[in-house]
Amino acid sequence: MQHITNMEGDNMEDRILMAHGSGGKLAKQLTEEVFLPVFDNPLLGPLEDAAVFHSPGGKLALTTDSYVVKPLFFPGGDIGRLAVAGTVNDLAVSGAVPLYLSVGFILEEGLPINILKKVAASMARTAGEAGVKIITGDTKVVEKGMADGMYINTAGVGLIPQGQGELGARRVRPGDRIILSGSIGQHGVAILAAREGLDLSPAVLSDVTPLNKMLEDLLKEAPGVRAMRDPTRGGLATTLNEWAVTAGVTIRIKEEKLAILPQVHGVCELFGFDPLYLANEGKAVIALPPEEVPAALELLQRHAQGREAAVIGEVTGERPGTVILETKVGGERIVDMLTGEQLPRIC
Repeated sequence: MQHITNMEGDNMEDRILMAHGSGGKLAKQLTEEVFLPVFDNPLLGPLEDAAVFHSPGGKLALTTDSYVVKPLFFPGGDIGRLAVAGTVNDLAVSGAVPLYLSVGFILEEGLPINILKKVAASMARTAGEAGVKIITGDTKVVEKGMADGMYINTAGVGLIPQGQGELGARRVRPGDRIILSGSIGQHGVAILAAREGLDLSPAVLSDVTPLNKMLEDLLKEAPGVRAMRDPTRGGLATTLNEWAVTAGVTIRIKEEKLAILPQVHGVCELFGFDPLYLANEGKAVIALPPEEVPAALELLQRHAQGREAAVIGEVTGERPGTVILETKVGGERIVDMLTGEQLPRIC
């Protein structure tokens, strides 16, 4: 195999690539080869969206994320709404009731203060919508040209309700059903439309929204839920592959059950994208036993964020570690984890 080298003769394989931030295969490799060997501990090991741990006052969940989306404002949202909703959702899919957030701003010299005010106001509105408080933070400024205007880091703490069972990919088992709370690919297409100046009719808005209240209600109605995830970077396909590998199961999904807007389909055909890998910021994927499905669907469909909720597939044991798409024409194809980067800097 011929190695690609830079002018200094180093292998490019030994450098960070944009694809390392995709949430796909290279991101997983980076975590397993660089971070886990030095940081490994029982709380980090499950690699869920939040770490769950015991405290004197009960079980807590902790998550952190950084947001580098480009552009800062896009159809349906902005970097501030994205930062709050994304952190809240990572706590919610872990079974926690989100309580408090921190926020760190990395600002580029020359950024108009009015832009910062708009982003901060958006964060405050989204936090109010989710019922959380931003209680601490930090600000740093870097030289012009070093930060695309603004990057945001957030951390969130939530409380696991007493009696709430463990959630996580390791609990998924054959016979479970997979529910998706709505259509996929809207966030990725909204970002692409903003970057490329696409005139879509009707416009595709990002689905960025806090899901915590809906998911808190879901766990009360369907306490047997085994796992939840918000399929952000790497999309639905990457989330399902992570579950299949972690649980040692096969996940079969039906193409005809996937809700995808016609405009999203059109953009994917134009740019050669697969909507299964596009980012979402207001959707939940849920694994649960079949007997819990009726109550779960009834509850989800009562919420605005879950009106399109549907069973999209089931879990089997035929080919452990595999995701299979049953196509509309009666065929099958393997859906692998994202390789490379369809669309960078989407969150």
